[in-house]
Amino acid sequence: MRLTVLGCAGSFPGPESACSAYLVEAEGFRLLIDFGSGSLSALQRYAGLHAVDAILLTHLHCDHMLDACTYVVVRRYAPDGPYPPLPVYAPAGAPDRIASAYSPAEGPVDDVYTFYGLQPGTFPIGPFSVSVDRVNHPVETYGVRVEHQGRVLVYSSDTAPCEALLRLAQGADLFLCEASYLDGVANPPDLHLTGREAGEIAAKAGVGKLLLTHLVAAWGSESETHEAAASTFTGPVEIVRPGARYEV
Repeated sequence: MRLTVLGCAGSFPGPESACSAYLVEAEGFRLLIDFGSGSLSALQRYAGLHAVDAILLTHLHCDHMLDACTYVVVRRYAPDGPYPPLPVYAPAGAPDRIASAYSPAEGPVDDVYTFYGLQPGTFPIGPFSVSVDRVNHPVETYGVRVEHQGRVLVYSSDTAPCEALLRLAQGADLFLCEASYLDGVANPPDLHLTGREAGEIAAKAGVGKLLLTHLVAAWGSESETHEAAASTFTGPVEIVRPGARYEV
């Protein structure tokens, strides 16, 4: 399995990165997990405009799904198109959310996407075994566990600490975990993780490597976040960058 980071900025695009979007590949199949604002540009830069076989949207906040609206143009109006509908695994409400954000006057987007509603459980997407569970965020949001040939990648999506994320992360080879907030300040509850909390979950779950993502550049500190995570997790810790690739 190979992970390519297309975007990793938290909450809104940063000066150096689009919002959340992660391409997972195996056996020639490409699964895009989240499609946040600005990430369509990065998809073209690091993979290719049509380098997607399926999409999984963990939740319907703009920084995790907005470019799925822009992608309608790519597939519906291409000179060599239209392209066949692309599978999209997403929370309830995704069809209306994407259609409304794209163009309410143009109606549904079922010519572009075939939607499958997410709910806790395990199911196949291409060559992957995918498990999802509800995590601790104000809207319906899923953490994701992707398995292929005995290797495991887990993605937290957006969440505050919760048992579901700890279960998903158990024994993961690579744990891609958000760390939006700094420790030691009055952060809003039930919204995001700090670096220390991400490290604690990684340690309890016994993961191989912790990748920190969804940092909010305008509000945080990479060095403090990394230091906080490394204080609670003794394994390798890295802050991800756009274009970074990892073999799982």
